[in-house]
Amino acid sequence: MSARPVGLLGMDEEELVSLCGEMGEPPYRGRQIFSWLYAHGVSKFSQMTNIPKGFRAKLGEAARLEALELDRESKSTDGTEKYLWRLRDGARVESVRIPMRNVSGVMRWSLCVSTQVGCAMGCAFCLTAKMGFVRQLTAGEIVGQFLAARDLLAPGERLHNVVFMGMGEPLDNFDATVKAVKILTHPQANGVSPRRLTVSTVGVASRLKRFVSAVPGVGLAVSLHAADDETRGKLVPVNRKWNLRALLDECRELPMGERRRITFEYVMLRGVNDTKTDAKKLSRLLEGLKCKVNLIPWNPFPGTPFERPDDGRVEEFRRILLAAGVVATTRTPKGSDILAACGQLADAGRLSGRNALKQLNPL
Repeated sequence: MSARPVGLLGMDEEELVSLCGEMGEPPYRGRQIFSWLYAHGVSKFSQMTNIPKGFRAKLGEAARLEALELDRESKSTDGTEKYLWRLRDGARVESVRIPMRNVSGVMRWSLCVSTQVGCAMGCAFCLTAKMGFVRQLTAGEIVGQFLAARDLLAPGERLHNVVFMGMGEPLDNFDATVKAVKILTHPQANGVSPRRLTVSTVGVASRLKRFVSAVPGVGLAVSLHAADDETRGKLVPVNRKWNLRALLDECRELPMGERRRITFEYVMLRGVNDTKTDAKKLSRLLEGLKCKVNLIPWNPFPGTPFERPDDGRVEEFRRILLAAGVVATTRTPKGSDILAACGQLADAGRLSGRNALKQLNPL
């Protein structure tokens, strides 16, 4: 055992079983701790009531329980809630809780979590990219966002969906992302079904197949944002390493299963990638792929040359895709008034021009 207390948050069941073995305890103690950590979200060892007091005392000396500290919370007029979490080293990340009503009018919450502090992908239309890359999140810090947000739910509410679409590129933090996904979808974690968890990538083609194989059944969203390499290369720098053909060839080979579709995300920018020609090119690119396209009208923030297309242009684009046999939906923006919508997450303290940001989001 290490002389320094070990952080338990982010350990999977196998690691907790091993830890208990090192402390002279039977394997089922590790499974009990796993349940207390993730299904119940306890913050004190004294709350683990089916574990003997003597072992709880030993755990208190050898290990630590870490909950994310809520630095700031903001609420949108549409019911969206954004959380800024402070990590142990002082770094901060954001996650977003989004209200979604089903066809019966029942409220269901989706949670968008971050996987990195900042991001190295440099997408031109994304506010997180303006931070640059700071560091990777641990699996515990990713899962911790879920646990902390779940604690803020009203009685009887639950997080119905989880999307890894916050700050950072999940596949650039591959091991921690996969580990966090496995913990959140574990049957004893009281997290979410694999079918209710989606991981979004800007298109790290070399890791797609490995990811899908590591966590089968989990949703995959791939960001395209353009239908030709020249435009995509300007918007998404990773396209210079894995162009559209390389990316889509890899997507065609993914073992997605009969009932699963790849979601292709497409941020729409006025006069950049929103024309009829773009829509027709996109439909040809995706021909034969089992997929759907999620159109995302750009969510504005200060200091960029982009503009949001009008609703008519977005709908026209969608109808062209539908006519070509491509399933296409349009994402309704949520939380844009508090910079909580897609592409708007960032730690304002790390951004230049942050005074302008605070005028929009006075936290």
